[in-house]
Amino acid sequence: MYKNILVPIAFDEESDTRIGAATSVARRLAAEGARITFLHVLEQVPGYVASYLPADYAAQARKVVEDELNDMAATVPGGVGLVVSGHSGRTILDWASDNDTDLIVIASHRPGMQDLLLGSTAAKVVRHAQCAVHVLR
Repeated sequence: MYKNILVPIAFDEESDTRIGAATSVARRLAAEGARITFLHVLEQVPGYVASYLPADYAAQARKVVEDELNDMAATVPGGVGLVVSGHSGRTILDWASDNDTDLIVIASHRPGMQDLLLGSTAAKVVRHAQCAVHVLR
């Protein structure tokens, strides 16, 4: 049983299914009184794209994601929602290390050729995490 669990969350077309599965696994593996952190990493919008977006786009996007994560965390005992900025793989690893995480529950997309050549976030987390990692397919 784990006391400090990190569940990285990516919002995309299949996220509802993966988020539900990751939450279920985290709850089953949590010790009594465990903290389960739902973390979303906001990647920086490239400058050539940012110039076409409204000035307050980043703040609005962050607020929407924070609200969604907080709603999700409210349904889980010990749940906390958190939004951070950075590169997804590196930021997940750094946050886990800095916060004494003992388990990361991460969903993985079905691998494609781009994952074999570039590596996915889940693959990077599995290779470099200093704690247990549970990958969901």
